[in-house]
Amino acid sequence: MPKTAKKRKSKKGSGPMPSGGAGLIRFFEDETPGIKVGPTTVVILASILVIATVISHVLYLVGN
Repeated sequence: MPKTAKKRKSKKGSGPMPSGGAGLIRFFEDETPGIKVGPTTVVILASILVIATVISHVLYLVGN
């Protein structure tokens, strides 16, 4: 049996680490400087932008 194919002894109750994530959890744990904006605020501001755009298009069409 080659040296690389030897089985490792694991601690009782510990399983293999999950392979997904690719370090993203560690990336989002870092605190970065800047404005903190919650998801609710982003959704509200995006909705206001969409409504304002629709209203401006309607007013432009009525004016022509």
